[in-house]
Amino acid sequence: MFLPNKVFSVKSFNLKKWIKKFDEEFKKLWNESPLSYSDNEKEASWEQFHSKTFATEKRKLKPWRYYSAAAVLLFVLIGTGIYFNNKPQQQNIVLAENVIENRTSKIKYVVLPDDSKLELSPNSKISYGTNFALNRKIEIDGEVYFKVKKDKQHPFQVFCNETTTTVLGTSFIVNETEDEKVTVELYEGSVQMNVKGKDQKWILKPGEKFTYGNQIASVEEFSRFIDFDNEKLSVLSQYIEKNYGYKVILPSENLDQKITIRINKKEDLKTIVQLISEMYNLNFEINEDLKQITFQ
Repeated sequence: MFLPNKVFSVKSFNLKKWIKKFDEEFKKLWNESPLSYSDNEKEASWEQFHSKTFATEKRKLKPWRYYSAAAVLLFVLIGTGIYFNNKPQQQNIVLAENVIENRTSKIKYVVLPDDSKLELSPNSKISYGTNFALNRKIEIDGEVYFKVKKDKQHPFQVFCNETTTTVLGTSFIVNETEDEKVTVELYEGSVQMNVKGKDQKWILKPGEKFTYGNQIASVEEFSRFIDFDNEKLSVLSQYIEKNYGYKVILPSENLDQKITIRINKKEDLKTIVQLISEMYNLNFEINEDLKQITFQ
């Protein structure tokens, strides 16, 4: 801790004002802790530190006491935060009161207690605690596509093998293969990747894939779009049926009409349907019971 290059006289130095300024600056630094801690946790931790370090009865001590406290706090921040990181590792705290498995051959759609949505692939499983809306931590086994509802107060974390995905955005896939290799593909927003036992973190951008296996982590680009270049509309209909599970019925006169379009592979189905409707001036009806989309 370096003090300003200035000499204070006894008359000009106002200890109370200086201490108040110190408190304010320290609290700003303290609140720049990792994203995985809520504002409430930061505030509680600050109060704990503040009460121990700057207690009222200690304010009568000599200024060097406060210089020492400043040095301690800077050390805490540089060392990633004793008060925060002395907590047990978050890797194994997810409880399994709620377990959802997909033992079918089709994608299973799930809405979580915080209104986040996910697609559970065949032979996949998720588990989370009963207080999920406040403690948004979830463990997965297999492949899951997430569309996370934003909540800055409650970070969303996905635990898979030794990796932790902290959600800073909305749309991504986490997949664990049989050989315990984990991949995360980001479609929208951003996510932060951490690996147990490693200090490094990786922040992904849309179109980037994180892979971890055999103690090796890597990031590479992947194609998050599919292109239909002057294809028949019936080809797009087949794509919808295969990837979304809805049968598409088109008027016979539109089957051979051509379309050129780029689609995010995880685009919302209704967005695609509305786009077709506007491009070809068609009305549509979606029958959820029959899983059928009819254009007319």
